[in-house]
Amino acid sequence: MEAALATLPLLAFLFGIFDVAFAIFVKNTLSFAVREGVRYAITSQTMPGMGQDMSIKTTVINSTIGLLNSMSPQGNGANQITITYYNPVTLQPVAGANSNVGGNIVLVSASGLSWAWMFPLWRTNTPLQFSAASADVMEATPIGGPPVR
Repeated sequence: MEAALATLPLLAFLFGIFDVAFAIFVKNTLSFAVREGVRYAITSQTMPGMGQDMSIKTTVINSTIGLLNSMSPQGNGANQITITYYNPVTLQPVAGANSNVGGNIVLVSASGLSWAWMFPLWRTNTPLQFSAASADVMEATPIGGPPVR
């Protein structure tokens, strides 16, 4: 009888640790993924058959080990990734062709991602909301111009 009374709080505590640990893991993975996307972006690389923006999104998705797709509302993580270029002097967003020239700031962010608690003891109607962002300055390209976005 005593074991049954002691086991329930112990399991609740253990499941709570699992939930919090997994939430930390998800946040760390998303932060790592957007940093990898920015690292890829500043080198002005592109994957075969893709423009630079889609190449950056693919890099971020590949770095999340499947979490980004499973956490996005439509199941497509690429819809949750935004890539914005800024003028380094005015800090205003720059759009269109040549917005990804060397010297501009690139911001890669993943937002609108949610994860429900894993165990019933923590289950609520509002899932955890996650977002991550990273920025850096674009390097000048050795090919003489920015790649196609």
